[in-house]
Amino acid sequence: MPEQSAGMPRRRTVLASAAVTAAGVPLIGSAGQAAAASGGGRGERGGRVTAQAPDRELRKLLGEIDADRIEATVRRLAAFGTRHTLSVQDDPERGIGAARDWILGEMKKHAAVSGGRMTAELQSYIQEPASRIPVATRITNVVATLRGSVAPDRVYVVAGHYDSRVTDVMDATSDAPGADDDASGVALVMELARVMAKRRPAATIVFVAVAGEEQGLYGSRYAATQFKAAGTDVQGMFTNDIIGSSRADDGTRDPYTVRLFTEGVPTSETPAQANTRRSVGGENDSATRQLARFVSDVGDNEATGMNVRVVYRRDRYLRGGDHIPFLEQGYPAARFTEPAEDFAHQHQDVRVEDGKQYGDLPEFCDFDYIARVTRVNGAVLWTLAQAPGTPREARIVTSNLTNDTELKWALGTEPDLAGYEVVWRETTESEWTHVIKVGLTTTHTVDLSKDNVFFGVRAVNRDGRRSPVAFPLPGN
Repeated sequence: MPEQSAGMPRRRTVLASAAVTAAGVPLIGSAGQAAAASGGGRGERGGRVTAQAPDRELRKLLGEIDADRIEATVRRLAAFGTRHTLSVQDDPERGIGAARDWILGEMKKHAAVSGGRMTAELQSYIQEPASRIPVATRITNVVATLRGSVAPDRVYVVAGHYDSRVTDVMDATSDAPGADDDASGVALVMELARVMAKRRPAATIVFVAVAGEEQGLYGSRYAATQFKAAGTDVQGMFTNDIIGSSRADDGTRDPYTVRLFTEGVPTSETPAQANTRRSVGGENDSATRQLARFVSDVGDNEATGMNVRVVYRRDRYLRGGDHIPFLEQGYPAARFTEPAEDFAHQHQDVRVEDGKQYGDLPEFCDFDYIARVTRVNGAVLWTLAQAPGTPREARIVTSNLTNDTELKWALGTEPDLAGYEVVWRETTESEWTHVIKVGLTTTHTVDLSKDNVFFGVRAVNRDGRRSPVAFPLPGN
């Protein structure tokens, strides 16, 4: 450890002020010599020390995302007339059943070129009468699973909902094209399934088109509970809902921004967990918030062409999405949605009123914008699947009163695991500001007071890919 200069404050009382270095400079386990992670340096936007630059493999994947295919998918889904959850299920041309069968057929085409790695199937159940479900109704999700080649039990989920609605949420017969809400999200899911089916992710990626969202998140709630009942290790879930347009209701456009809604205090938090959170101040460090930071680290760059605007809310006012049932099961989950909505083109009867066209029609979608949002999702999912899993059992040792910080975590099982990094920031900062390599170990002591800053731990593999950060809880 370098000698302390006379008259200087001890390092444990303040954050290190050393300048962040460029990528490639070795990092050492000293608070006073913290530097940027070699996987991204200062980052391409905003100086994020945890940013991960896209490699050649990821750039090639993103380059295969096709706006024309996305447009064709949105238009085909809109052409089913209505996809209302209560609409007919046995008509080959109209209704949610026709849409379901077409999505499954397309997913099976993608699976056919995967060399057996991808499967596509229907996930159905009978929903008994409940809110917005007047009679027993079959609700069916379309699920394509691309099994991981190294860590298949670690799972990431991307979803959109294929049901639609008009002004009256119980109207199951009127035309409800649902182009933006949410054929756009389903098109994203299907395009990622197409592009990734030919590849070998290390972890498993699940592509889901859910039903029943407009009636009350029924399909996603069933999917989330099925994952939980099976003990599935879902380490991240994203729903893409209303990602079809960059135009707001006043005509202004923001074509290079997508919002990401992320909760702080976990929906599934127990009273004991709440007590711990209050004691350590972890309101901004839930697993979902760490997932959001990861999205910015890998999805906000010139390869996607997008700015990810993270919003510290579970969802918009008076609204909800398919990530919420996953949050209820304790899974990290977040929602992508367009930067500002035009409410004349969602949840509306198709009509012309005072010369203004209402209705969720394909002509109001921006298909290049959907393609860019698809690239953000693709960058995030692929990097998550190829990187190590989020470290488990991260703890700050609190058995003794000390002015330094001892961190512990469980050793990951990935065969290409290279080591770990410790990150930290002031408690008033929202993003990690310092990062150091600590090697292939399960413990590290930092000469900074745990009382003054927030710490985290992330894993690194031999290719330099880094996991989301684990926020350590107090323990022994």
